[in-house]
Amino acid sequence: MNILFDINHPAHVHLFKHTIRTLKQHGHLVIVTVKDIPAAKQLLKSESIEYISLTGKKRDSLLGKALMQLHYNFFIWKLAVNKHIDLGAGSSVTIAQVSRFCKMKSIFLDDDDDNVEPLVVKHVHPFCNTILSPAALTGKRKAKNVIYYNGTHELAYLHPTRFVPNIKTLESIGVNPSDSYFILRFNAFKAHHDGNVYGLTLEQKLKLVQLLAGYGKVLITAEREIEPALEPYRLSVSPEKIHDLLAFATLFAGDSQTMTSEAAILGTPAFRCNSLVGELSCIEDLEHNFGLAFGYKPEEFENMLDDIKKILNNPNSKAEWQAKRAEFLKNRIDTTIFLVNFIENYPHSTKSIQ
Repeated sequence: MNILFDINHPAHVHLFKHTIRTLKQHGHLVIVTVKDIPAAKQLLKSESIEYISLTGKKRDSLLGKALMQLHYNFFIWKLAVNKHIDLGAGSSVTIAQVSRFCKMKSIFLDDDDDNVEPLVVKHVHPFCNTILSPAALTGKRKAKNVIYYNGTHELAYLHPTRFVPNIKTLESIGVNPSDSYFILRFNAFKAHHDGNVYGLTLEQKLKLVQLLAGYGKVLITAEREIEPALEPYRLSVSPEKIHDLLAFATLFAGDSQTMTSEAAILGTPAFRCNSLVGELSCIEDLEHNFGLAFGYKPEEFENMLDDIKKILNNPNSKAEWQAKRAEFLKNRIDTTIFLVNFIENYPHSTKSIQ
């Protein structure tokens, strides 16, 4: 089978890397394309995954994004036709839309709720042959061609069969394994689905840093340039090492969806503060069914600080979270195994699962 993966975000490299390797080992032709995203390219290189780079200047306006999308679609269409691609997979607008204009079938992986991504629901879902979503979203999709699986995107690369954290990474950034440290993540909120979503203000970020700095080392990772007042705390580490740091951290805090989920699944107390709290089923599952994460609207920031203090003053918090993690893992699957089986047996797999 000839298979195409399109990468639109650094997290997608993690999501698909094990699936890509396994499919290649099984003898399939696998082609990987990636938008001009330096962090994603760096991750692909670190994973020794060859890729084709889709060039194009990044634009923030809706019109600019629409024009770039047409450019990407044309490139992928030519590639799909010339390479006789049987199946395209990804969290990719491009693969979904192009699949309507060639023989390539499309699998779209989507772990966001319909109400937070109206543009995707309108302009992507109708083009997909199959949508794959975590079971936490069961019954919450308008589309009929959805298959739900008992996993999450993060379990494709953070399931214990896929990832064992390396404590030596701490040494590389000057952190003693016995010391407390905290990972913070602040988003840019410029993606197509972000819209009017907002996270922490600078004042709130500084207040959070001030609290945590009294208990240990504060390390900030960001998608963009950060405010000068926060620059002394910026974490300088290659992207492929961030999961090691999350696994051993005392806690995670920020306004990022993905990193909140990653920290929680690794058994690290995870605190998220943005305007999407309460609207994302996958993170709600981690919060309310397993107690691995906490969510707060920005106007509830002070409540978040109070709850963070409880964790900071609980010497058993890490052990408690590892027990919660074990319970979570007992009830979820290795997403990579599911993806490989689903892709290799497509389209028959759509019927066998349903």
